[in-house]
Amino acid sequence: MSDARTSSEIERAGMKPWLKKTIAVVVTLLVLVITYFVLAAFLPRWWAQRVAGLAEGGFSRGIMWGLLFGILCTAIPLVLLVWVWQVRGWKYGRGVQIALTVLALVVAIPNLMTLSVVLGGGNAAHAGERIMDVDAPGFRGASLVGAVIGVLVFVFLVIAVARYRKRGKDLRAARADLERKAADAEKRDTDPRGGSADGVPPEGFSRGSVDR
Repeated sequence: MSDARTSSEIERAGMKPWLKKTIAVVVTLLVLVITYFVLAAFLPRWWAQRVAGLAEGGFSRGIMWGLLFGILCTAIPLVLLVWVWQVRGWKYGRGVQIALTVLALVVAIPNLMTLSVVLGGGNAAHAGERIMDVDAPGFRGASLVGAVIGVLVFVFLVIAVARYRKRGKDLRAARADLERKAADAEKRDTDPRGGSADGVPPEGFSRGSVDR
């Protein structure tokens, strides 16, 4: 009895739940801030070097890779995010939503790293800009154009899918309306006494039955 009372007193004497949550949030924010500064000092220069290796100093290759990354790394994440909304009613929808969101972020990483070079204010970002200017000319501008094209492609796909679904719904409604009209016509063609409209009595019907 005394042991149970002692354990309950220890639990009450521990940290409050709100305090634990506050500490967890603060620690998470600190980790994120530290990670941001570490990556900001490393990623822009590293990404610029990778792009320079792809472009090999050529203007046309820089534009080609910029358009490719801009289009694909914009349109595909947007499509995946739409699927995040579409699968919300599935049996394992929560897990599928998390997986699709992570995949969308992974696919968008090239554009995000290019954005860190363009908008970054640190030494690594400035070094990345110089590397791209010399060894990957045209890449940054082409990435922006490709991102715009990717958004337009996504909007076109959304409109096309919406029109296709609306057309299918209209066709199903028209088919159901035709079936209903055909059923009504069959009912009107049938005689109310059980005969048919052409005067032919139904099977099993005889004049003697009427006389009786």
